[in-house]
Amino acid sequence: MRLETSPVLEVNKLSKTFNSFQAVKEVTFELYRGEILGLLGPNGAGKTTIIHMLLGLTLPTSGEIRIFGLNPEKSRQREKILSRMNFSSTYVAMPLSLTVRESLMVFGQLYGVKKAKKKIETLIEQFDLKESANKAVRTLSSGQMTRLNLAKAFINDPEILLLDEPTASLDPDIADRTRNYLIEIKKTKNMAIIYTSHNMNEMEVISDRLLFLHHGEIIARGTPAEVVRQFSGENLEEVFLKIAREMEP
Repeated sequence: MRLETSPVLEVNKLSKTFNSFQAVKEVTFELYRGEILGLLGPNGAGKTTIIHMLLGLTLPTSGEIRIFGLNPEKSRQREKILSRMNFSSTYVAMPLSLTVRESLMVFGQLYGVKKAKKKIETLIEQFDLKESANKAVRTLSSGQMTRLNLAKAFINDPEILLLDEPTASLDPDIADRTRNYLIEIKKTKNMAIIYTSHNMNEMEVISDRLLFLHHGEIIARGTPAEVVRQFSGENLEEVFLKIAREMEP
């Protein structure tokens, strides 16, 4: 895969400490258009903390973030950045009293989406939400809620998409369709995606490059095949288990 020479996102020596616990330790990486960058690691490795810092939900203790060449810590620049990004996580709550369609319309209006109704119907179809489109969000199953979060993430056709375990609650069919959709859309729209998952087969299939995190540090980076070779493994799942078990303090 040929990447553009200028990254859309740059992270330099990013660190985050909560009280005496250092969750992220001088992490440096770049993200380019037209690629899916996988953040891989056991629970507590720092993946979600990094995503929260990229979104401005958590302030870094030290280090630097540049997105589209802008500084997200400056409020005016952060607004410009976020209008060109989106995010999905199984851990994010949606407005419970609204229907699925109403929720998507709220986000469509927040992002100033043109022809929002048409866009919403396309997303409802794409993420298999037709049967639940007029149901209140509070009545949704975990899988339906995950699909709603994914639909919301595409409402503004983001240039950068951050996905934190997006297929965790999906059945195999919808999960496979979602992966294929992500692979296709990053090509057709030259989208840059950061992706986390505990499904190692999924990470091997979907990721162009990987950052393997452990205790807040990057311990390996490269294509999935390169990371597997670095640890003399047969596949990514074997490498993950080896690191998780052998590198515990």
